Order: sequence, then C-alpha cells, then structure tokens
Amino acid sequence: MPETDLPVDIRFPHAGRVAVVTGAAGGIGLGIARVLAERGARVIAVDRAPQLHEAVRSMSSEGLEVEGAEIDITNEQAVRALIASTQRRHDRLDILVNNAAIHPKNAGERNSVAEISTAQWQEVMSVNLTAVFVLCREALPAMQARRWGRVVNISSRAGRAPVATAGAHYAATKAGIIGLSRMLASEFAGQGITVNCVAPGRISSPLTQQGSAQRQAGLNATIPVGRIGAPEEIGHTVSFLAGEGAAYLTGALIDVNGGTFMP
Repeated sequence: MPETDLPVDIRFPHAGRVAVVTGAAGGIGLGIARVLAERGARVIAVDRAPQLHEAVRSMSSEGLEVEGAEIDITNEQAVRALIASTQRRHDRLDILVNNAAIHPKNAGERNSVAEISTAQWQEVMSVNLTAVFVLCREALPAMQARRWGRVVNISSRAGRAPVATAGAHYAATKAGIIGLSRMLASEFAGQGITVNCVAPGRISSPLTQQGSAQRQAGLNATIPVGRIGAPEEIGHTVSFLAGEGAAYLTGALIDVNGGTFMP
C-alpha cells in the first residue's frame, strides 16, 4: 500500500488534510463539508451565497476547522486566487470536492428544451461543468507536488438516466462531469491522485424543495427505501473516497439514490 505523509487515526481519517468544498453554503455541499471537518479535515467552504458565512460560523462554533471563501467559481481569476491562498496559508491542498451546481427551473418542474435559452444553457454549463474543469486544473498541481490527492466530483442521477425534474442543460453537465472525471482519473492515476464521482439521487436541499409540497411528497414516494436522502449521507460517501482506504479506487462512479437507479 502506498505510504502517506500523515498518520491515520480511524476516528479522524482526514486529520492534517486540507479540503476545498464548493457549493458549501447549504444542502449537499454543507453536508459534505461538515462530515469532512468532523473527521479531521481543515475545510475551505466555498460558495457565492452570503449564507455561507453563517454556515461556517455554525460549524466553527462546534470546534470544527472550517474557513469560508465567498467567491464565484465561474471567475477563473477568483479560482486561481483561492487555490494560491490555500497553498500559501496551509502549504497543501489534499482534497477537492466539486459540488456547486445550479438548475434553473419553473416552479419545481423541469424546463423543456424549448424553454431553455442559449444564455441559460451557457450559464448552467459555466457553473456546473466548466468551473469543475478549472478547479481541477488549478488544484491538481498542489496534489502532484505531494503525490497524494483526492478529487470527488458530484454528478447526479440525472447524468445517468432521464429524471422527471431535470432539464437538458442540467443533465448534460452532470453527464459531462462523469466523462471529465474518468479522463482525469486516467491521467493522474500514477501520481497518487484519485478522481471519482458520486451521483446523488433525491437529497434534501434547496433544489429538491422547489415545487409544491404535494409534488415533493409524490416524488419522495417513488424512492424504494421510503424516504429522501440526507446531505450527510452524500458526505459519508465522499469521506470514504477522500480517504486512504480508497487509494485503489479511481475513475469510479458511486450511485447514492435510495434504490431509484440500479445500473
């Protein structure tokens, strides 16, 4: 088994690691940031929403090592500054979780192709896919320098199969993340760096709260395990992929959807 530069404590498997998590102001991203921090990582929580700061204060008050970075990840200069600042202050960047995404919809329903303007298509591509590429490109050199790194990209069930609430723009970006992850995994596999995907199903978040309560209940009733998922449940999967125990796992896609999609 490859050696690591840090001791491993089963209670805190990410102790000493520095993790960047995007879209961390709420929902799945907040759940991921919390789980990684609870397991010992110093987390840089990234989001463009002002609510980020309250989320960071709340976690910090619990003794978790979490910092906030309110930036727009579609701004390449801001992304470069974020990575440079992380390197300068912590001298490392071990874990990158690309979770941030947008999904413009009409009252909780998916937008038909005819309703998606070119500008909206480009906006979704910019946030959900292009920013993921840029963040990976800028963060990977720090991992290469230590010959250790974990990249976990958050896709979606919508990137795997048709989903009633997902528009074409959102589905296309989430499928694109899977392809990008596999290409990165193959390129960096020999350098101690793994790149994997998680494809959540219906998880409690601002996105899944759109639409009427009746529609939400109807969608939740279709989940075989009988309930909607919790953000921390995605966090637990990400934590595994970000740890030493997943060193032989790269280019993989893990479906976390309560049984709604079984390939």
